[in-house]
Amino acid sequence: MIKWLISLMMVCSLSVTVSACNPDGSLKNTENTVPEPEPNPDPTPEPVTGNGMFDLSKGENGNPPSIRLSSGYDMPIIGLGTYSLHGKVCVNAILSAVKHGYRKFDTASFYGNEEEVGEAIRTCGVPREELFVCTKLYPNQFADAEKAIEESLRKLNIGYVDLMLLHHPGAHDVEAYKAMERAVEAGKIRSVGVSNYYIREMTDFLPQVTIKPVLVQNEIHPYYQEKEVVRFMHENGIVIEGWYPLGGRGYTATMLGNETIGRIAKAHGQSPAQIILRWNLQNGVVIIPGSSNPDHQKENISLFDFELSPEEMAQIAALDRNEKHDWY
Repeated sequence: MIKWLISLMMVCSLSVTVSACNPDGSLKNTENTVPEPEPNPDPTPEPVTGNGMFDLSKGENGNPPSIRLSSGYDMPIIGLGTYSLHGKVCVNAILSAVKHGYRKFDTASFYGNEEEVGEAIRTCGVPREELFVCTKLYPNQFADAEKAIEESLRKLNIGYVDLMLLHHPGAHDVEAYKAMERAVEAGKIRSVGVSNYYIREMTDFLPQVTIKPVLVQNEIHPYYQEKEVVRFMHENGIVIEGWYPLGGRGYTATMLGNETIGRIAKAHGQSPAQIILRWNLQNGVVIIPGSSNPDHQKENISLFDFELSPEEMAQIAALDRNEKHDWY
């Protein structure tokens, strides 16, 4: 009898450890059950980390890859700069660029074309959430940044701004940036950053703000490479974007005519402009070349069917003259 009771107790104990009740009172096995898998988050793209390099293998001509900013939003690594574009030329340039695959557009209050950029964004036929628009506050707006932010939102008239930058350092820049941070909290701006800030400026600026800039936009091209600045931004998880990637006003023809760049271009069957732009991307630098010419726009976004060798990258790196083409 005692042996029978002991056996019964062991069976009951085992049943408790491996069973649970279904809703109808029957038993179900729960031991070694594999939990339901968590839904996978959007697998593309990866956040910007460490060395700041892009996975260019994911790009296609007319369809550049995106990177995930530290704010959690995605941004294409090629965009259209609109500095010199105004009126219908600006609108038509953006409409043309959209047809060639551009989804990122760069403007600024100082450019005086936010209204045209907004018109093109609203009428291009691509859903707003698939487009990325960056604008900037100029230093003479910093003292009343909240008003300036509202003015840009009104002129663009596209619901929200994907990225707003301080155009360059100036009095009240920290206060202006904090106004942009409040606009992020209000859902008016998605990401914030700065332009024309270098290592010294960033070292001073970062401890004073709450939201780390997702991006720094500086002059970068083969004659002004800013290698230490690029490294600093990458190490701090900040995207670096180059304006004047082809040399800028009055300098583009000279740079495109450089013998080294021309030789590399000939070897790949590409244009000198494509070689320079690809060099930037392989260095982890986002590019925003500006053009209203549809052929140039197409060329500037067709950078994914060739790759520069380490030797070619080194040859272009050797062209650095520390030659800045604007005063910022």
